[in-house]
Amino acid sequence: MMPHRMHTNLVYAAYGWLVFIGTGHFAVDVVSQYLRGKHPPGVEVSLYYGLHSAYALGQVVFGILALWIASHSVKLLDQWTAVMVSLAATSGWVVIGFLFMEHWEPKVAVAAFGLLVIAAAATA
Repeated sequence: MMPHRMHTNLVYAAYGWLVFIGTGHFAVDVVSQYLRGKHPPGVEVSLYYGLHSAYALGQVVFGILALWIASHSVKLLDQWTAVMVSLAATSGWVVIGFLFMEHWEPKVAVAAFGLLVIAAAATA
């Protein structure tokens, strides 16, 4: 049976959104601040750039992998294991956001990804 069009659109929206927010986060919190020389060199700044780079690029890689899987078979992302892995990753990003990031935007963006994953699972 072919997956519903709405479900397919939600799957692509969820993981496309993840790639978008990861790329945006990396551009704003790493590249932009580095190019502007916003932080003086030091250990704390290295940790700042490392945390934000890992956070953002993890989202980009996870999203691209999921989009690649979806392009081959959306049914694979319908399975509860894929949904649970996506929600576990979402939980991890939200926890990291609350513990280590002062801005609210990354937290809201990741929460929106989690809601899109739940919506995609509900329409499967």
